[in-house]
Amino acid sequence: MSRRKCLALACSPRRGGNTRLLAQRALEGAARAGAETELILLADHNCGPCRGCGGCDKTGRCVVLDDTAAIYDKILAADGLILAAPIFSMGMNAQGKAFVDRAQKFWAAKYLLGRQVIASEEKRLARRGIFISAAGTGLPGVFDGAVRVARYFFKMLDISYAGAYCYPKTDGRGEILSNREALAEVLGAGLALGQNSPKEL
Repeated sequence: MSRRKCLALACSPRRGGNTRLLAQRALEGAARAGAETELILLADHNCGPCRGCGGCDKTGRCVVLDDTAAIYDKILAADGLILAAPIFSMGMNAQGKAFVDRAQKFWAAKYLLGRQVIASEEKRLARRGIFISAAGTGLPGVFDGAVRVARYFFKMLDISYAGAYCYPKTDGRGEILSNREALAEVLGAGLALGQNSPKEL
């Protein structure tokens, strides 16, 4: 049986940020399960926002030429995806949301062109993803919008949504490292994501 490929996309612009640390911890879990793992730091790449130009409507391809396509190629090849993005101003941070918006080409492929994003049904059924987030505030509903965006993102990429791991009142750089429960929780989620057979997360 081939090894699963698990990819984490860390969207925070902050070096050593909490969501990046959580993503790394989840990848550790996936690696323990025997999966191949890779961490992509979105801040290291040139990824512009969607222009709303409709250029993908007839082709399913984005007309914006930057690093986004190469990252999406890696996501399409993965069996497990960890989307890690902090909350800025009560929503997913701008860099993460801009990257999600560029998934418009997959919406066009699915709903305008009638194409499957992942051709293999077996691979589609095996793909699972989790969302990880942290917010400085503990206001009710602070994660609601970001979770909805993440669920949409996974749906566009033929990835089964396997849960969200969100931690309020976590703002200072590296503060999450003192939260043993959170670290254990995402480690376990990553472990399940890296396993060949689906497991309740």
